[in-house]
Amino acid sequence: MRKFNELGRLFFVLVVWLRLSTRACSQPQQRVPCFFIFGDSLVDNGNNNRLITLSRANYRPYGIDFPQGVTGRFTNGRTYVDVLAQLLGFRNFIPPYSRTRGAALMRGANLASGASGIRDETGDNLGGHTSMNQQVSIFGNDILPEMRRLFRGDANALNSYLSRCIFYSGMGSNDYLNNYFMTDFYSTSSDFTTKAYAAALLQDYSRQLTQLYSFGARKVIVTAIGQIGCIPYELARFRGNSTRCNEDINKAIVMFNSGLKKLVDNFNGGQLPGAKFVYVDAYQSNVDLYKNPNASGFDVIDKGCCGVGRNNGQLTCLPLQEACRERTKYLFWDAFHPTDIANVGFGRATFSSGRYTYPINIQQLAML
Repeated sequence: MRKFNELGRLFFVLVVWLRLSTRACSQPQQRVPCFFIFGDSLVDNGNNNRLITLSRANYRPYGIDFPQGVTGRFTNGRTYVDVLAQLLGFRNFIPPYSRTRGAALMRGANLASGASGIRDETGDNLGGHTSMNQQVSIFGNDILPEMRRLFRGDANALNSYLSRCIFYSGMGSNDYLNNYFMTDFYSTSSDFTTKAYAAALLQDYSRQLTQLYSFGARKVIVTAIGQIGCIPYELARFRGNSTRCNEDINKAIVMFNSGLKKLVDNFNGGQLPGAKFVYVDAYQSNVDLYKNPNASGFDVIDKGCCGVGRNNGQLTCLPLQEACRERTKYLFWDAFHPTDIANVGFGRATFSSGRYTYPINIQQLAML
């Protein structure tokens, strides 16, 4: 009888998988069974739509070049993780967790939330958001039990399944933009030196990523913070004499990124047995783009395609505002976020090239 029950449970799991894979069968290039995404507005695809917050993008001109129109993505088209999902062979973009339940979770979910950070208070100046702690908690307390139910409680089968999935985490930008360097709202810069703050963030982030590991994550992508001292928002506020960008911010970011790369080495070096982490160097990618934007086809790298004020960087795009026409020539869509074409270029570069990934690229991670 026990053997029969085990066979029945395995048969059920197989049926669920076959149902989920029916359409994927015509997509032989799908490289992993599921893709889970954690992050902020750079990869949020609609989770903030129902929150009371200024950090939302569910209105035009956001989504003007996206097949589904306005979704809550903070760009004109695809986000970086949308591009990765396509390159990984997924038939559809990974949906926001806010409207994903049941068997659909078997393909993954996007838990990212605009304005969120590693620290819980980050982004409070903009209103509601789902912090990294909360995103990890949702995965462990809501998604994991639902998937366990679909696997009829077979922990080994579920763990095997999750070990082949890819987990993405892009956090930290708002911990500087909407926390440490926002001195009118936060006291963090008085409480920490830049070195101590980076260390505190990394300690929290290490705990959060380790918790994801305990939930079954084995193939993990972590993205460095980009060169945010050079985004239109900072250019609109900064009045430097000897440099175009705010290098105080960039120097602080470098401290965090350096520590994050070491964290990846530690995780891969045995701290988290069986795990493989990939570090994506968004900062160096930005440096290279600023040095030679024309090589990537960009004519405008210092202001948003839409927005308000100096460099279109003092406010994000207003509802129904007319955006620039030559969007493929712009690196930035608004004060903070890249355009679709910029996300496509970065996605392709990190997927199959080792230029901005360490120690392997994302394609190689998927094949493990």
